[in-house]
Amino acid sequence: MASTALTAPAAKNRRRRRSRRRLGEHLAGWGFVSPAILLIGIFGMLPVLWSFWLSFQDTDLTSPGTFAGGAKYAELVKDPMMWDAAKRSAIYTVLFVPLTMVLALPIAVLLNQRIRGITLYRMAVFVPLVTSTVATGIIFNWLLNPQFGPVNAALSKAGLPKQGFFQDPNQALFALVAMTVWGWLGFAVIIYLSALQSVPKDLMEAAALDGCGRLKAFRHVELPLLAPASGFLVVWLTINSLQLFDEVYVTTKGGPLRATTVVVYHLYNKAFVDFDGGYAAAVGCALFLVILLVTVAQLAITRRTSFYEGR
Repeated sequence: MASTALTAPAAKNRRRRRSRRRLGEHLAGWGFVSPAILLIGIFGMLPVLWSFWLSFQDTDLTSPGTFAGGAKYAELVKDPMMWDAAKRSAIYTVLFVPLTMVLALPIAVLLNQRIRGITLYRMAVFVPLVTSTVATGIIFNWLLNPQFGPVNAALSKAGLPKQGFFQDPNQALFALVAMTVWGWLGFAVIIYLSALQSVPKDLMEAAALDGCGRLKAFRHVELPLLAPASGFLVVWLTINSLQLFDEVYVTTKGGPLRATTVVVYHLYNKAFVDFDGGYAAAVGCALFLVILLVTVAQLAITRRTSFYEGR
């Protein structure tokens, strides 16, 4: 009885010390991340909330606005230029996302081999991703120049007609897709490469013992295990493609004949060319909602098709 009476307070003291230690660890953790949370709140959340409020106002961004209710959203729905921009964003996304992934997977498989100089090859594939958008745009404007660009020079030598590329309304959007696929290919390759390297070796050895060739083992063993990486890439690349702006601004300025005016560039024109801040904010909020819904749908599909889904 005496020993029990003595150990009960000791156990309580140990629990208090553990609780204080955990509290101290939590406080220390929040202390370390608080600067980042503060910066995200100031430069991330506050602009979002301000944009939402701005979408209900009639303002030119230089003077106090007046409350307009949902008039800007009604104007957005009736604006044919907005629907044209949305269609171009959709076409760009439908082309950009699958092309990037389809090209990245075989390159990642090749870079997963053990050969001399493989690190150099991997670095060469990743370099376009860290190249600035301005530099990439300038390079592609030169490469695809209709008069003196190297691509048209090569086409002429091959006996093929020269192309307009960025200066042709029928080709500009597709040229933009080609440029951005080149720029983002390294990112997708790295994601697939890391997924390939995480495939358990014993599964591949078991497949080989069962008589599976390399192609058959890739199809039935490795490819299903790449589903989480593919799902991540679909979501990430879709979000980025729906927010396309920098590449358009550097290369085509939305032309020719608005052939590359996507949603975000339309927003930019409304805000900083027409100075219709309320309408531009409404476009931004609508785009945010569309991206949110598309992302939720893609994540739901990914969970159902992912091999690693926890049940």
